[in-house]
Amino acid sequence: MVDITHKISSLRFARAQAIVKVSKQDTIAAIINRLVPKGDVFSMAKTAGLFAVKQTANLIPDCHPMPIEYTDIQFDTDGLSIKIIVEVATIYKTGVEVEAMTGASITALTIYDMLKPIDKNVSIENIALVEKKGGKSDFNVPPPNNFKAAVLVVSDSVSEQKSKDKAGEKILSKLKNLGVQNSEKNVVPDEKPAIEQAINDLYSQSTDLILTVGGTGLSPRDITPEVVSRMIDREIPGLMETARNYGQQRTPMAMLSRGIAGFKGKTLIITLPGSTKGATESFDALFPYLFHVFKVLNIDFKH
Repeated sequence: MVDITHKISSLRFARAQAIVKVSKQDTIAAIINRLVPKGDVFSMAKTAGLFAVKQTANLIPDCHPMPIEYTDIQFDTDGLSIKIIVEVATIYKTGVEVEAMTGASITALTIYDMLKPIDKNVSIENIALVEKKGGKSDFNVPPPNNFKAAVLVVSDSVSEQKSKDKAGEKILSKLKNLGVQNSEKNVVPDEKPAIEQAINDLYSQSTDLILTVGGTGLSPRDITPEVVSRMIDREIPGLMETARNYGQQRTPMAMLSRGIAGFKGKTLIITLPGSTKGATESFDALFPYLFHVFKVLNIDFKH
């Protein structure tokens, strides 16, 4: 199955349909009047469809097992056609489109099976996804025009060229993959004056987003949160709460990160962990959804 461990859970919804066509009006009358020999067609078909939705992962090899938190199946007769509408919803990491279509398919097949004794010309048509909501596609906010970002690596060893920067390069690459073309990377040691100077320089250049990488842990040299907290005008606690929650679902050590986020003027500063894994996971927890904040600020009006 496709790896979805990096995804966040969100409300997912899908509506699917299937159409069953019969060959005579007497068949429709038998269904409505509950005179079909095999029983109440709509009740039996609905039950089968509900079971099918929950069993989709056992039927379709690449589908992920998931909690199904809502399913509804409705029928609408029009002439010789029976339209089946199946709605499915959950809060999970992947969508429920196949679950909805599986439910519609099995509901239609159940109707077909129950009508065979009284109508030899029943057909199933147009099994299709009608609507889907949720997931990254619904929250995939692109960066604003002329958006400017910077990655500030805070590390004694990298600044002294004793080690190679991997985390900062990874974050820079992720920014570019999201469409941020105007981005740069700087490196400073774990020193208050150096961190302050670098942030002030980037701020004076009307940088929209500064992502610091490193210095958020518990080492005596880890001072990035303390420095940034004195420089921001408005903290946004929810950002790092989200990042830590995302991280803790993958490793309990994420609780030790002391990262903060907030605005200095209209420049958003976010402090990411120094490890490549920690920085990447924090980034994945926040982007691309975080670009919405710049839409709210109307970023086209610069500092």
